[in-house]
Amino acid sequence: MNESILKMRDISIEFPGVKALDSVDFTMKSGTTHALIGANGAGKSTLMKVLSGTYQHYTGRILIDEKDSVIKNPKDAQRIGIQIVHQEVDTALIPYLTVGENIMLTMTVSKMGKKQFIQWKQIHQQATDILKSLNIKVSSKKLVSELTLAEKQMVLIARTVSSECKYLILDEPTAPLSHAETKELFRIVCNLKAKNVGIIFISHRIPEIFEICDEITIMRNGKLVSHELISDTTPNKVIENMLGRELEDQFPEKTFQIGEPILEVNNISDADKLKNVSIQVSQGEIIGIAGLVGAGKTELCKTLFGESKRKSGEIKLKGKRLKTTNPYQAVKQGIALVPEERRKEGILVEESVVTNLTAANLGAFTRQFSFINRKAEKQKAVELINSLGIKTPSEETKVKNLSGGNQQKISIGKWLITDADVYIFDEPTKGVDVGAKKDIFELICELARRGKAIIYASSELGEIMGITNRLYVLYDGKVAKELTTDLTNEEELLFYSTGGN
Repeated sequence: MNESILKMRDISIEFPGVKALDSVDFTMKSGTTHALIGANGAGKSTLMKVLSGTYQHYTGRILIDEKDSVIKNPKDAQRIGIQIVHQEVDTALIPYLTVGENIMLTMTVSKMGKKQFIQWKQIHQQATDILKSLNIKVSSKKLVSELTLAEKQMVLIARTVSSECKYLILDEPTAPLSHAETKELFRIVCNLKAKNVGIIFISHRIPEIFEICDEITIMRNGKLVSHELISDTTPNKVIENMLGRELEDQFPEKTFQIGEPILEVNNISDADKLKNVSIQVSQGEIIGIAGLVGAGKTELCKTLFGESKRKSGEIKLKGKRLKTTNPYQAVKQGIALVPEERRKEGILVEESVVTNLTAANLGAFTRQFSFINRKAEKQKAVELINSLGIKTPSEETKVKNLSGGNQQKISIGKWLITDADVYIFDEPTKGVDVGAKKDIFELICELARRGKAIIYASSELGEIMGITNRLYVLYDGKVAKELTTDLTNEEELLFYSTGGN
């Protein structure tokens, strides 16, 4: 097989108020897996959006085998064999089309443009063959809107694999995947490498990078920091290069005082996943909801928040029965949720930082006749930006222009004004770098010190062990085991998470 070399030279790009990339060089070979990492806001996703044709107003050169390649839109990138699987899966898939139609979308649109007859049976058969080759157990005729986040991610990868691809960009591909699904993805990556495809792998999970990648490029503040072989570096060195400093202990000390029970959940079930789930969380306590993808963690969080309908069981807050049939009622009664899919459910991407930070409690900034006190609103937003360490050019910057870690801080920060009694965090560190993770852990522990009850749902077992006092392991919608964090370990959690009895 002929080796191909991709080069990006002196790439720069600016957005209002910020220089996202500053003369960045990037080089990789076909048939290899190349890690591209950096803290949130480092510019890695922006660099790949330049390569995949999303951004056109960059300066610099892109060369394949020393020949200049003009990439001004995604079609240009795809024409020369560059494909990307974006981190925001919902923006890349069409929810009202089937899995098969989404996978074969390029072919379908091409035939429509040429006014050719589309053989839908053939489309679904080809999609089914691709899904089977990737071991993805999803029907090609199922609507994308009915899929889980993990299933959507795998459908996106299947779509990419369906076309001729020389360089495949995977932006946080394992964030929504279970351990089994991640192993399956790595099998696919190895197969693609064997076919001389170059894989650009963006991830904040350092162990994965050392497991699957051959080379690594590290960025910080829009600039190139280092490029070396994985075999020539170590995880600690990688983290230091990412942050520009040594990483201190990631988890704060659990020095908070646990008080009386605040939230009691008794035998709740929903119409689909949850089956007689009972949990309890006290004042100043952080409880974990552990489990693999699909265990029912998100369904539990949404049911407690009134977003999903409760079929049976009861929820008590401070001894009183709750009748939360929608999120508005939950917020009014003192429950806050930071959802897993932040861009879809946690933030208003087209609005400013200040609008997002005050959206959950506008009443605190409303004058007579419902006029908003803009001065007070801005003052509170600036206070939160400083206390949470949100990196933004201005409080008026649109949230969509910020990095994933800063978006997540905003998703959390907006609830601090409401002064809720119970804070529910669903996969709060997904797609967040190690530095921003530490900030989020500090924030959660500070809420516990203030006497708030915290529910921390995550498939990251190390995080569950590091931050919680007690935990419940979910398996197939049921509580498989209740454990005291200090008296267990990750192996035991994994045992119960996988159906151990």
